[in-house]
Amino acid sequence: MGTGLDVACSSPSETAISLPRCVASEGASCRVRESQASMLALLTDRKSGQVSTYEVPAPELRPGGILVRTHYSAISAGTERATLELSSKSLLAKAKARPDLLKQVIEYARQNGLKAAYDKVHAKLDTLTTLGYSCAGEVILAGDGVHEFRPGDRVACGGGTYANHAEINFVPRNLAAHIPSQVSMAAASLTTIGAIAMQGFRQANLRIGETVAVIGAGLVGVLTLQIARAAGCRVVAIDLSPQRVKRAAEFGAHLAIAANDPTLEPQVKEFSRYGVDAALLTAATSSAQPAEMAATLLRDRGRMIVVGDVGLGVSRSNMYAKELSLALSRSYGPGRYDPQYEENGIDYPIGYVRWTEQRNMDAFLDLLSTGQINVDPLLEHQYAIDDGAKAYADLKSGLYTAILKYNCASAVPEKAVPNVVPARHPIGDEVRIGSIGAGSFASSVLIPNLRAIPGVRLESVGTISGAGAASARRAFKFQTAQQPSELLKDPNVDAVFILTRHGPHATLAAQACEAQKPVFVEKPLAIDREQLAQLKQVYAEQRSAGRAPFVMVGFNRRFAPFTEKIRQFFADRREPMMLHARVNAGYIPHDHWIHADGGRIVGEFCHFVDWARSVIGSPIHSVAASGLPDGTRYKADNIAVTLKFADGSVANLLYLANGDRSIAKEFFEVFCQGAIARLQDFRTLELARNGEIQKFKSVQDKGHRRELELTIEAIRSGKPSPIAFAELVEVTETTFLVQQALATGEVLRLNQPAQATAPEAPVSEPVQPDFTLTA
Repeated sequence: MGTGLDVACSSPSETAISLPRCVASEGASCRVRESQASMLALLTDRKSGQVSTYEVPAPELRPGGILVRTHYSAISAGTERATLELSSKSLLAKAKARPDLLKQVIEYARQNGLKAAYDKVHAKLDTLTTLGYSCAGEVILAGDGVHEFRPGDRVACGGGTYANHAEINFVPRNLAAHIPSQVSMAAASLTTIGAIAMQGFRQANLRIGETVAVIGAGLVGVLTLQIARAAGCRVVAIDLSPQRVKRAAEFGAHLAIAANDPTLEPQVKEFSRYGVDAALLTAATSSAQPAEMAATLLRDRGRMIVVGDVGLGVSRSNMYAKELSLALSRSYGPGRYDPQYEENGIDYPIGYVRWTEQRNMDAFLDLLSTGQINVDPLLEHQYAIDDGAKAYADLKSGLYTAILKYNCASAVPEKAVPNVVPARHPIGDEVRIGSIGAGSFASSVLIPNLRAIPGVRLESVGTISGAGAASARRAFKFQTAQQPSELLKDPNVDAVFILTRHGPHATLAAQACEAQKPVFVEKPLAIDREQLAQLKQVYAEQRSAGRAPFVMVGFNRRFAPFTEKIRQFFADRREPMMLHARVNAGYIPHDHWIHADGGRIVGEFCHFVDWARSVIGSPIHSVAASGLPDGTRYKADNIAVTLKFADGSVANLLYLANGDRSIAKEFFEVFCQGAIARLQDFRTLELARNGEIQKFKSVQDKGHRRELELTIEAIRSGKPSPIAFAELVEVTETTFLVQQALATGEVLRLNQPAQATAPEAPVSEPVQPDFTLTA
């Protein structure tokens, strides 16, 4: 029934704010940590596949989820071993194993060059990633909006980026389930794997008295056969390994037989009378042999359900002759891979979706509590977190699973409310950078460019994931890795760079301002008006207190060399400009995170609003927008926007997701006073005047390095931000107006021009023409 002894931990009734460490078992020792907000986690090197235990920052509590102190986590022999085997392959072998990713690399190289593609691949591989997706522990803290879990609750947790092999995990509310009192923590650590077995069984639509063949008697297989038996089915278990066949019989299979037994087919036919009603493929092999075997053993119009990662090259003849049905089982159940369910906590109505992934977890725990599923034999091999690498090595000997136990717990702070400490002044020649976030773009573009600037010291890095922080620290030689809240109040950090996903940008920028630290935000500044208003309020309060807050946004294109050439080309203009931009942005699926974090208009289109604002050099006056119907494919990302400026200039911006990537991504034309500038992908520039065309070619330079150099110089010397705060607000508010104009069809006007609220001066003074637009 899974009532094995749990690790001796402090009582759940103790305060969750000042968390005591677990008491180490006899003979074990607690590793001394650098920080009270750090933890131990098992990570793998994506380049080599090596597994090691690292000390990393513990995750922070976020709305909609819980912080869980892990007691046990289960290693899945099939899924996790496959991940490590891929990581340990050579670069060529990785490419052969994942042709889909190779295609992406080739496309990236075509657009950005071989060196850029090479650097991006190596940056991606030179990372540490988390392992594990099934654990059990004790709730430390519950975030805003979470009412079903309280500190001290025992919970089973799931999710590949949440329920990791780590002392502390942040878990969204829909990926956790209460553990019944009769079930041990060790047994409950198998819950997510049990939910995989449960969902496979449900996909087979089996009924009492039907016969099911479970092909593959590994961990998922032996859990599946017990679920099927508990549901009143007759179970045949099949595996190549004689040891696993024997264990399957011990776990309750009515018939357990080796896959290479010559009497397999007649035995199964005799046992099932007509052939099996359903076959669940729970093996892990690239071979199609399990599928071929299933097709042979199934009765007429039987059901084949693919649960494991098996080859599907099954011959059509057998499938056709019996009119077999084939279905795949998606992980833990409905809700899997849906960010609205998993990340945002939006549950599916039980009247329409009876069994979600969370409800599958509950059902598995119920079967454990009643003794209908026995996992005690699966808990025999337990390892301390420091011995995690040995656990993975031992899996190669044929273990079903290995259980990691946690004898130490990190001290975890309560909800992050930064106790702000002023940054050291003056900054001087060396600028010590703290980076919050270190994702793909930050790691491949921004941080390498930042590190190359003389006088920059990469002081600290903080990410949502401890693995991400450890990877960035290792790859870029940051001095420390911390929780974001610690980084914001660290006196050794002179300036904060916010390189996260878009949602927390404004909140983190406001906290940095309150900490009196210069802040760089990798666009957008905010994802909605409420966030922007809060940041503006903090900015105004800092100025009212006699301080000089520094806020910069990563609108890099205005700093590109070709952009500067265009500005110089039209520097003496005496009439308005007509600007056209066509952005072949490409399709992004509906479930991509950017659609939930403000969308592409706020998060990407903002670049081109800023580029037009920079080239024209006059405040935006009004906004009109229209777009194609989204249908079921698009998400407000096929749009035509017209911006009118205070000096009479007009910008027509096309942003498109329905194009083809073989055509240039970004194309700009500027018309003014008998002259034309034409820019393509920041590689080629043509300047035409008086019948003569100047042509320029360059490797692509979108201004990332120059923007960072100007930002660091301004921070070092105490100058204002390279882009005035009011201009950053103006561009951000314009993107909100674009969304509104698309919805209403109205021409909308900005409330006030930027110069009315912009005491700072940008690095390049805007053109001051001798004409104005009268409202």
